[in-house]
Amino acid sequence: MNVTTTEKELWETIRAEVTATANREPSLASFFHSNILSHPGLSSAIAHNLAEQLGSAVVSSLALRQVFESALADDSTTTAKVCRDILAYFDRDPACDQYAMPVLYFKGFRALQAHRITHWLWHNGRRELARYLQGRIAEVFSVDIHPAAQIGSGILVDHATGLVIGETAVVSDDVSMLHSVTLGGTGCETGDRHPKIRRGVLIAAGAKILGNIEIGEGAKIGAGSLVLEPVKPHTSVAGVPAKVVGKTREPMAALEMDQRFIDNGASS
Repeated sequence: MNVTTTEKELWETIRAEVTATANREPSLASFFHSNILSHPGLSSAIAHNLAEQLGSAVVSSLALRQVFESALADDSTTTAKVCRDILAYFDRDPACDQYAMPVLYFKGFRALQAHRITHWLWHNGRRELARYLQGRIAEVFSVDIHPAAQIGSGILVDHATGLVIGETAVVSDDVSMLHSVTLGGTGCETGDRHPKIRRGVLIAAGAKILGNIEIGEGAKIGAGSLVLEPVKPHTSVAGVPAKVVGKTREPMAALEMDQRFIDNGASS
């Protein structure tokens, strides 16, 4: 299966996987039925799953599900992004051996899809609900993404705990990020103050990228790095503060998920 896979094909594959899994583990049959098998399509399943996770005494799961379904129905590009995100997990995460796994189990995937809905709310005159949901997403998934942040498709957020993405950040297509990544401001800027992450960038665990700086296409940011200056395309940086350690071996570091570096100063 590849990026040209349609929503219908992907949904049929997910249903087949879950049906087989339910037969192997009947104790979870009701869980699989509620979250996948009872739904007519992927959008319905996503809306249900997120509403069940994020519902509270303030806003019920039923009310949230209606909001989420409206958002997904209004913008067909959102569902297309969901599909590409699922494919990204399957292709890049060795722990993901079924297409159903991100939908059922991965909080990074769920937080990302919830952000897509808050982003829709933000741009459709419902900013207070978007802000409220931002807080709920942070509380439930330990992921804090401002509703205004612009995030592309084919995104892998692995493990996800501690991820923070600020208001004016831009994350292009096919980016991979791990837990405890921050795309934040320096604290002394106003306006457009957050990073711009271009296509195919790999950001390893614990990296902090601060300020309105550009991380060029296909770049690699080492684990635990503090990045305060722009990074050129296809360049590897690491350290505190981050320094150039070489060029990437692969055109799109995010797709390979290889976080190692070669210390010869020429490649990584």
